[in-house]
Amino acid sequence: MIWRIVLAAALMAAAVTPAAAWPDRPLRMVVPYAAGGATDVIARVIAEAASARLPQRIVVENRTGAGGAIGAGTVARATDDHTVLFTNIGYAALPALYARLDFDPTRDLRAVTIVAESPMVLLVPPDSPHRTIQDFIAAAKREPGRLTYGSTGGGGALQLVSLLFMQTAGLVLTEVPYRGGAPAATDLAAGRLDMLYDAGLTGFALARGGRARALLVSSAERSPAMPEVPTVAEIGLNDAVFVVWQAVLAPRTMPDASVTTLHAALIRALADDGLRKRLAELGAERIVGNDPHLAQDFVAAEIDRWRRILARAGVQPQ
Repeated sequence: MIWRIVLAAALMAAAVTPAAAWPDRPLRMVVPYAAGGATDVIARVIAEAASARLPQRIVVENRTGAGGAIGAGTVARATDDHTVLFTNIGYAALPALYARLDFDPTRDLRAVTIVAESPMVLLVPPDSPHRTIQDFIAAAKREPGRLTYGSTGGGGALQLVSLLFMQTAGLVLTEVPYRGGAPAATDLAAGRLDMLYDAGLTGFALARGGRARALLVSSAERSPAMPEVPTVAEIGLNDAVFVVWQAVLAPRTMPDASVTTLHAALIRALADDGLRKRLAELGAERIVGNDPHLAQDFVAAEIDRWRRILARAGVQPQ
């Protein structure tokens, strides 16, 4: 498998990493989202596994606000060599959402690795008249703006995947804002919301429990969690492929040797079968673990992509 080849190559490079290239204090891993959320939980699992492979342990710290910009800015301005960022796809939307960021996401932070990718699943209420995704799309096109979708706004995954789906399918839906995915799921189950794109882990659970009907998966390949649900690629919406990725980023000023040591620890951790199983339980269907150069290119491409998508959606920077 491709991931085994990538990890094997990375492990070979890691074998020559000098263990001494590391600060003499714990590494601070900033998570720019609330404790207990999916990104925070995955960050803590990764931090624990990587700590066992480093001279000093990793301590997770939550710095929330402004869609992740506050935590990211904290790391970007760090002048030490023991502060990094654990973030997700929302990071790529920051330049398009905020006109006056106090840091440059493409210049002030550099990627260490992309950790994992997770799909999203499009849900409708359990008693929805739309039995298939084709039914839903046809209904939305007949009456533009009548059907509603749930969103947490702020460049979160629920907003980003919904905007991408609507643009690609040529739909106009009415956004209903929520403070989190849980209350949106409650309204969907009660029939007060027509559509919700939810994280695969929780979305598939809702569908299996009869509280929603799963119509579409946002990834290019079907999910092992519900293999009967078609993908966006299968229905001809190739440009709507969407995965939630998590990444570790470091300040541009962090010494190369420290970045190399951290990357080696992360790659060794991601090669562990126990960790991979735990991440799969948390909804991460694809472990990445690429090298810093590929990770940096990926993040830069994602920033450009979401700048274009949000501009077409009429989202104005705040």
